[in-house]
Amino acid sequence: MSITNSVVAIYDTHEQAEHAIKELQEAGVDMKSLSIAARDTHTDEHVVGYYNAGDRMKYWGKVGAFWGGFWGLLFGSALFAIPGLGPILVAGPLVAWIVAGLEGAAVVGGVSAVGAGLVSIGIPKDSVLKYEVALKTDKFLLVVHGTPEAVDKAKNIIGGTEHSSYAVHGETVFA
Repeated sequence: MSITNSVVAIYDTHEQAEHAIKELQEAGVDMKSLSIAARDTHTDEHVVGYYNAGDRMKYWGKVGAFWGGFWGLLFGSALFAIPGLGPILVAGPLVAWIVAGLEGAAVVGGVSAVGAGLVSIGIPKDSVLKYEVALKTDKFLLVVHGTPEAVDKAKNIIGGTEHSSYAVHGETVFA
């Protein structure tokens, strides 16, 4: 029986990430199992705003329409100012994993709060370091976490999208 199951993909552009999310949604992947994270690198070039409007988050910035659309689709949203990474926009359950990591002081040596959130769902630290480098270099991180079947379905869809790389993470325990 598998206890941790995730597929993590790296995208170079928000258009590529958006296309992948639309493909996943059209295929019936549960949007509550999906997270996206990226660095907000354009804060010095554009007016940036982030606020709560009822039950929806709003974002102004260079890719505001991109984030605004996903914050309506995905479960949870946040903007974190993370030392070493800068401002990170996050949507999906990764928000809760990051907060839990921060509240539990579970930040693993050598990784950021984003990394601690990923480690908490079973992603190996060496992979997490790769994902943090992707964020530092303005890439988009897409995470689907769920049952082995759901992750396998997402992996097949992600494999057909224009990504930089992707990896499946899981640990099987036989009782």
